[in-house]
Amino acid sequence: MNRLSRAVLRLFAAPRLNIREDYEKVRRIQRRVAALLMPPYRTSRWQPLPCDEHLHVPVRIFQPKVKRREDVLVFFHGGGWVTGDIDTYTPACARMADLTGCAVASVNYRLAPEHPFPAGLEDCYDVARVLLDEPHRVGAADAGQIILVGDSAGGNFAAVISSLLRERGHLPPNRQILIYPVTHWDHDPETSPFDSVRSHGGDYRLTNAEVEDYFDLYVPDRQQRSDPHVAPLLAPDLSSQPATLVITAELDLLRDEGEAYGRALADAGNTAQTYRVEGALHGFISLPRISQSVQDAYEVINAFLDGDPVEGEQRNRREPI
Repeated sequence: MNRLSRAVLRLFAAPRLNIREDYEKVRRIQRRVAALLMPPYRTSRWQPLPCDEHLHVPVRIFQPKVKRREDVLVFFHGGGWVTGDIDTYTPACARMADLTGCAVASVNYRLAPEHPFPAGLEDCYDVARVLLDEPHRVGAADAGQIILVGDSAGGNFAAVISSLLRERGHLPPNRQILIYPVTHWDHDPETSPFDSVRSHGGDYRLTNAEVEDYFDLYVPDRQQRSDPHVAPLLAPDLSSQPATLVITAELDLLRDEGEAYGRALADAGNTAQTYRVEGALHGFISLPRISQSVQDAYEVINAFLDGDPVEGEQRNRREPI
């Protein structure tokens, strides 16, 4: 990307916030924006999943305008484990359903700091476990049609949940899609092992300071941050994981750790494909469908859902042993 393009993108960088002090303000702004982007008549496109003694976490099911696949995408939203919810991600989930032709099950997990680690993770784990055991709840014929998807902190949840399912002896999903996921705990430019933290942690959509703030709220105990259930890249055993698509954004400080996770999965004997969206900022999956970044990402996502190989700047693929 040339200097002019980078300069223009900096103009669209998010205002600098102290997340530790302003997270409630951010939540309110997000809800207002989501309400403007989703006209009331569209509410007929989704419905809540009934809760019971096994499923206590709110889940909203989005149906595509045209159903092209029987797969169900179980979606964990981003927001640094602190912001975002089922309402603020409604436009993105409705778009995801339309662009993939799949039903999307959006999970409204508990947020930090009111509910720090591992509360939100356990919420998402419980939903994944129930839907894999009882896929008919969301209209899937079998567990093979349940696909875990998450962006940013939600991508972190999807990766960790796949490992947790294996660790706890439950059926894992066959596939997962991780969109610019958090996979490591260190985002200090002085100590991080990743160049993208130093190259893109000060200018664009997400900053080093903001990520550190999110971690302070989500995992207040710094000793816990190297736990693989927080930083899945540090897991000692990544074998027997789902076939994985990792999508990263070129101008995102999380880019390198996401791509490192794709390589680690492949090195552990899993099928893993990694695609870098050129010129994209962190959070681009929530942009309107006319965005080139959104179009590029969904072209790759649809190829993955069809079982086709990913073509792009970064690619790691290894068939399971």
